[in-house]
Amino acid sequence: MSPQLLFWIPAALRLVIVLAAAAVVGYFLGLTAGLAAGLLFLLALVLVQLNYLYLLSGWLDHPESEKLPDGWGAWTDVFSRLYRLRRDDERNRKELSEWLTRFRQAMSLLPDGVAIMDDVLFLEWCNPAAEKHLGLSNTRDKGMRVTNLIRDPAFIDYIILGHYEQPLTLNVKDRKLIVQIIPFENRRQILVTHDVTETERIDMMRRDFIANASHELRTPLTVINGFLEIAQAQPDLEQSVRMGHLKLMIEQGQRMQNLIEDMLTLTRLESIDYPLRTEQVNIRNLLGQLLQEANALSGGRHKISLDIDGPDIDGNTDELRSAFGNLVTNAIRYTPDGGHIHIQWQQTAKGPQFSVKDSGIGIRAEHIARLTERFYRVDKSRSRETQGTGLGLAIVKHVLLRHGAVLEIESEEGKGSTFLAIFNSTHLLR
Repeated sequence: MSPQLLFWIPAALRLVIVLAAAAVVGYFLGLTAGLAAGLLFLLALVLVQLNYLYLLSGWLDHPESEKLPDGWGAWTDVFSRLYRLRRDDERNRKELSEWLTRFRQAMSLLPDGVAIMDDVLFLEWCNPAAEKHLGLSNTRDKGMRVTNLIRDPAFIDYIILGHYEQPLTLNVKDRKLIVQIIPFENRRQILVTHDVTETERIDMMRRDFIANASHELRTPLTVINGFLEIAQAQPDLEQSVRMGHLKLMIEQGQRMQNLIEDMLTLTRLESIDYPLRTEQVNIRNLLGQLLQEANALSGGRHKISLDIDGPDIDGNTDELRSAFGNLVTNAIRYTPDGGHIHIQWQQTAKGPQFSVKDSGIGIRAEHIARLTERFYRVDKSRSRETQGTGLGLAIVKHVLLRHGAVLEIESEEGKGSTFLAIFNSTHLLR
């Protein structure tokens, strides 16, 4: 049955009942009484309808706070439909609220900044990344014009010109951001920021690494090629001169081999596919071997001492031998003949600590923070004399990071240096 019939049949039935009641009254009491009774019945029906209209009007003014009234007759169907509509609306609003909450949670976890603005650039919402990138506050700055919050001239020009096809590169608080505005709907815009500071830094490190590695390899290759050209052009070269050239070529070849091995070691240490394989490290045996190697490298030119007063630890013996060996080798290379080098392993309040203290040439304060950078050299000519690759301290840093340790450097120019490898107490054997 159609909804129209469902509405009109009860109304017609009520009208028939009213007319029948009026006819009965008129039959017994006369025509005038019947008409009066009919008018009264109709008036009662009208008042009932007006009362329902009043109740409906009151509910429409406060649909959320007022209870939906009960109906009678056709009003039953009207109020039941309104109840279903309100129930569906509440469900839809709840779902929309849940989706909005999920959206904001997802946007809050994004590494990129997201800020929503209206058509006149007033801030409506932003995620934590946008707060960090642009210095905004979702609570303090909401409802304020974005161009008043970000006063960079390049950003203001980008906003005013409205050429949003290409992103804008912006430098904010020592960070490099890629900024782009995406219009959506008719009255809103999304401001997206992507922090490329770390990417730029890594790219620069990669370029510097390639350039430095090429430079480091070019020097010994130039020496070897030069001697080979001499040998080719002068086949009757004296034996003593030829042997001298061969000795230098062997040294330069060994230098290249050391450099390549250090680069491969550093690459392996940085790889996520190369997990740390731990074992019980016998510190006494390890440092005893390092002492023997240090004395062999020094050739009696230095006084080298060793103190061990600490526990064994969990770690990788080969990696720790490489790290500790680099620190000891550097101390020997940069300590003049007759100097003293003290190697120590001890338990401290911070945890187990390995230290190498020398009476060498020392390091100026401005260089200390950069010593663990690849190929960074305080004195390039001095580094060439000592045959260093420029990667030793970078290897030390990465080995210690893999072992939960930190490297601290104390040095003063002309008064020697102390290199400390401090391990976390969790690496103590139980």
